[in-house]
Amino acid sequence: NGSAAGAAPGAGAAARPPATPEGMALAYGSLVLMALLPIFFGALRSVSCAKSKNSSEMPETITSRDAARFPIVASCTLLGLYLFFKIFSQEYINLLLSMYFFVLGILALSHTISPMMNRFFPANFPNKQYQLLFTQGSGESKEEIVNYEFDTKDLVCLALSSVVGVWYLLRKHWIANNLFGLAFSLNGVELLHLNNVSTGCILLGGLFIYDVFWVFGTNVMVTVAKSFEAPIKLVFPQDLLEKGLDADNFAMLGLGDIVIPGIFIALLLRFDISLKKNTHTYFYTSFVAYIFGLGLTIFIMHIFKHAQPALLYLVPACIGFPLLVALAKGEVTEMFSYESSAEILPHTPRLTHFPTVSGSPASLADSMQQKLSCPRRRRQQSPSAM
Repeated sequence: NGSAAGAAPGAGAAARPPATPEGMALAYGSLVLMALLPIFFGALRSVSCAKSKNSSEMPETITSRDAARFPIVASCTLLGLYLFFKIFSQEYINLLLSMYFFVLGILALSHTISPMMNRFFPANFPNKQYQLLFTQGSGESKEEIVNYEFDTKDLVCLALSSVVGVWYLLRKHWIANNLFGLAFSLNGVELLHLNNVSTGCILLGGLFIYDVFWVFGTNVMVTVAKSFEAPIKLVFPQDLLEKGLDADNFAMLGLGDIVIPGIFIALLLRFDISLKKNTHTYFYTSFVAYIFGLGLTIFIMHIFKHAQPALLYLVPACIGFPLLVALAKGEVTEMFSYESSAEILPHTPRLTHFPTVSGSPASLADSMQQKLSCPRRRRQQSPSAM
């Protein structure tokens, strides 16, 4: 999740000439722009996901307990990947990871472009409904394992996303990598919801320590980032002006440095809306804070010529700036008492369309099903589930 600048892995990387000032400015500016896009649009879509009465997609709510143990799980995963790359052949590991992210990337990109593509379909387009249902058990003990509802328009989006997927799988081109990375980031910001500001502070604070330790304390983060041939980072070539689309000297930004602050910024947007003041003060404040923190990361990286843990600068900015605004406006109590999960409508939990990279909402669905007044048998016999 740390950001880093430098040559892409491969033979002869050390012999590459240093990037020009123009190339570095273009690369870093493009990374900042690409980081802002999924945060901004993901935050807007998170509001629709949480408040729309017609929304059939249930976001994954992160509780304080989830936030507290996330850095531990992330550390174990990171260390495990590092050991795998040290023990086993990097070629075979990346082949497996490429196939895995090939599938996830297609699904995430399809979900991302679906709202935009719907505007291009004619009114008389033959749009048929489909459902993919897997269950476990029988009778009253039957449980849904997978329940995906989609239509013909979704299949068209899936086909277009598959073209990008094949391009990425065959060429590993940096543009295809970024398309998948942007889709993963937007899906994460949209569908991963913090339940309150306190949880956001716990999550960002824990990952602040995680990022600093694994970047400054060891070479694990940078090694994995450069060895991991998967769209878990945004990259942009610093030698684009010299080599064009075949450039290979990349600056990079981990998706965690986008999604983690992004879900906190999205939470503040929902808090702004809950105040019903027709202003987005906290959202814009945190958005500007993110730009400031990311710009400071790039500046320090350029000065010291060493990969930087972006959350070292993003976390204090994204938490500190909105908190100062709340103190100035006397709304600290309202900020920390706001519960985002209370705005999610208690409709029947179901994941429709295609799965996204935010993970399965099964845990949230199970907890919400206990609150539904309808018995399980009646819900399973409803027309939408048959």
